[in-house]
Amino acid sequence: MKESFSRREFMGILAGAAAGFVMPRSACGGNGPGKPNFIYILCDDLGYGDLASYGHPIIKTPCLDKLASEGMKLTDCYAAAPVCSPARAGVMTGRTPCRCGIRDWIPANSHIYLKRQEISVARLLKSAGYTTCHSGKWHLSSTLDGSEPTPGDHGFDHWFSSQNNASPNHHNPRNFIRNDEPVGPLEGWSSALIVEEAIRFIKNAKDRPFALFVWFHSPHEPIATPNDYVNMYSQVDVPTKRVYYGNVTQMDYEVGRLVKALEVMQLSDKTFVMFTSDNGPETLLRYRGAKYSHGSPGPLRGMKLHMYEGGIRVPGIIRWPGHTKPGQVCREPVNGTDVLPTFCDIAGVKVPRDRAIDGASMMPIFRGKPVKRDIPLYWRYDRALGRPKVAMRQGNWKLLGYQGLEKFELYNLESDLSETTDLAAKEPDRLKAMIVAMTKLHKEVEGDPISK
Repeated sequence: MKESFSRREFMGILAGAAAGFVMPRSACGGNGPGKPNFIYILCDDLGYGDLASYGHPIIKTPCLDKLASEGMKLTDCYAAAPVCSPARAGVMTGRTPCRCGIRDWIPANSHIYLKRQEISVARLLKSAGYTTCHSGKWHLSSTLDGSEPTPGDHGFDHWFSSQNNASPNHHNPRNFIRNDEPVGPLEGWSSALIVEEAIRFIKNAKDRPFALFVWFHSPHEPIATPNDYVNMYSQVDVPTKRVYYGNVTQMDYEVGRLVKALEVMQLSDKTFVMFTSDNGPETLLRYRGAKYSHGSPGPLRGMKLHMYEGGIRVPGIIRWPGHTKPGQVCREPVNGTDVLPTFCDIAGVKVPRDRAIDGASMMPIFRGKPVKRDIPLYWRYDRALGRPKVAMRQGNWKLLGYQGLEKFELYNLESDLSETTDLAAKEPDRLKAMIVAMTKLHKEVEGDPISK
């Protein structure tokens, strides 16, 4: 599979990017007959400011920059939570993670998992004739030994997954499970292994519509990076930064290899590709072993585990030929919970009506229209760093609530992206109205019957 996108091609893209050259866009003449394919690419702990196209001054990400130049860059893309497992639950179910009972990251063997009665986007697409695959980090159960629901139980026909992080690190992982069977020790790097599995799946599934979820471990600790990528940053004085920067660039290369495979198989024009991250960047040395965590939130306040923008706003890129335009920039807020209703809308699948679905279809953004939301954008994380534990966004206004919803902060994100000026005292009417909306939604989420 490696021949689909060579290291030499990648180095050529790097050189072209340095010279201000953008690789030509492949022809797109609409989706063709049948339903479009879906590829949803999720990074782990990638910060809003970690890509060159999002302003990082050093990290090289030519493949993702090219993907953005061919499609749509989302400036206001959000994860469903500021931490891993809840964010993934939001993607899978279209529901605020607390409704699913997933309130924090899932420790191994803790008996916490995404319940079988939750209806996943993979299960819905499978019911509509899609073949489905998960490749990479799962982290929606505490074990993959079959005693708890696996990706297969949540609608994936084929899965090649790790319970949480690659172990012992990104190099030669030994904790992958493929369709209920332990794979054993592997040779290679997790990002490459995940993409190789994804490409094999596409080759086997290309004659029918498919939905592929590629969930990288990168750049989450414990990080390990090939020397070729580390050495790209020899000018950087801090050795651990070189490892982190190289890890992001390696992931970028693997995204390029996956996208190239689509082109080789003539599937680009009928495939919806979305790239994003599960939460903001990890804080350096926050916990033992987090020595490579040099991610950047860019201009945003806070990082992973915060309810400020740096914890939940993430990079987002969509390429969907015939619907996105080259170099398009979208400033409409979208969230991880929007993935399920969007994919269902595109595939002609009905969204479940027997439970609350917090997300909304993103389809209007492809027509330059705002997303129509019945439920405001809402986040909750009781262990959030800092005092705010709940957040809600309506338009350009963001309300942050402290534990118990007894104190609040209010920000205008259009004029104050970095959340430096609390306007709660200056906007009493707006504050009051948003508190009412947040309190009502907060109570409804707490009372969701499936969360019990």
